[in-house]
Amino acid sequence: MHDDLPAMDDDDLRRGRPTVHRAFDEATAILAGDALQTLAFEFIAGPATHPDGGIRSALVSQLAKAAGMAGMAGGQMLDIEADGNIERMQSLKTGALFRFACESGAILGGADPAPLRQYAEHIGLAFQIADDILDVESTPETLGKATRKDAGRGKVTFVERLGLEGAKEKANDLVVEAISALDVYGPTAASLRDAARYVVSRRK
Repeated sequence: MHDDLPAMDDDDLRRGRPTVHRAFDEATAILAGDALQTLAFEFIAGPATHPDGGIRSALVSQLAKAAGMAGMAGGQMLDIEADGNIERMQSLKTGALFRFACESGAILGGADPAPLRQYAEHIGLAFQIADDILDVESTPETLGKATRKDAGRGKVTFVERLGLEGAKEKANDLVVEAISALDVYGPTAASLRDAARYVVSRRK
């Protein structure tokens, strides 16, 4: 909701429907986004998440880092500034949330998060590249939001940096690396492998 606001990406559509600030107003979008963010902390801090308060505290700490200035908020600032360092921007903006989503399972299970962190870093970057590709190849009707906005704003994208075919190749290579990072889990990580493949095969 915050990302769609006029001060950010100024999008009118999200998944084919009016964005919250268009369907209602900007104040509602800001407050709803704030409420949902705090709700996430409420969920993971609750005893239903894990009986061990230390584990819940670790999750809260990691999510705070992923969402704050060292993560999503910091990455969004780089996106607004359009400083051209798209790898760093992605690593903070969407990559930090991908890492938290993957590492949280290891934290809950008391396992080594390193393989899942590596997996998340690869699919996070692949996701952003796929987004840049869809912005060029898709249509607003299929994607459910405006396309080719980045080029109109002069933003540097992976397609601009690598070319369309180069971007596709890079995304596919990242998926292969992500899947390789899961070797330690054997067949139990089948759903994560499917998720990695979906990142580059999705059409919206």
